[in-house]
Amino acid sequence: MPAPAAAPEAVWDGTVELYGYLPWLQSTTTVRGFEAETDLDPAQILQRLQSTFSARASLERRRLGLLMDVSTNQIGAANSRSTRRGVFTGNSEVTSINGVYDVALRWRLGERESAVGLPGSGWLIPYAGMRVVQARLDVAAELRGNGPRGVSLQRQSTLERTWTQPLLGLQGSVFLTPRLRAFARGDLGGFGLAGAEDFSANGQAGVGYAIGNNTNLNVSWRYQGLRWNNGAARSNGFTSDLNGIEVGVKFYF
Repeated sequence: MPAPAAAPEAVWDGTVELYGYLPWLQSTTTVRGFEAETDLDPAQILQRLQSTFSARASLERRRLGLLMDVSTNQIGAANSRSTRRGVFTGNSEVTSINGVYDVALRWRLGERESAVGLPGSGWLIPYAGMRVVQARLDVAAELRGNGPRGVSLQRQSTLERTWTQPLLGLQGSVFLTPRLRAFARGDLGGFGLAGAEDFSANGQAGVGYAIGNNTNLNVSWRYQGLRWNNGAARSNGFTSDLNGIEVGVKFYF
């Protein structure tokens, strides 16, 4: 009696991950030369968070695939420090709406991505594509004179910009036990092509545990940085540094 034929390997593979990122935030917003510096801890971000959405997805045919990462958030007015400008000092509030959208081609080395696997097995995935950055920052400031009269000025400014960066990255994972794996990823974008200063970066490392044969719970520490400045005499720009915990649920198809 002939042996039953083996089931054919799937031609297409896909993943979807829904995640939340709760970092410490340090940022500087510059509008026509006026700077506002903001520092927020995770509790302060939660208090001001008005909307957020974050998700990743990938689709692969054999080893060649496409990946996407979408993250958008809106943070309400946060108290900021205004840098000294001549005879003026002051304070300010910054309201931000930010989005980062990655699309890239990827090539997988090693095993197929999965929630469970043999200890020591894993995969390495380099990728290249583009990152679209969308930023809107509203600054409301009160400037006070340092002289004897203490002149007070009110001003409101907005920095709004959307631009595209080239993106290069690498991600990988290795199984420590059949259900526990370690993973890491890093990427760089910008390379100074869209302004006097134009750079972005991600660094992430963590562990994932299979809570089903096709589902992972991922916990990691992540750094995300962004720099942009137009280099003008009265410059526009901003910097953003985020460090914190990311928690995600990843599904394999």
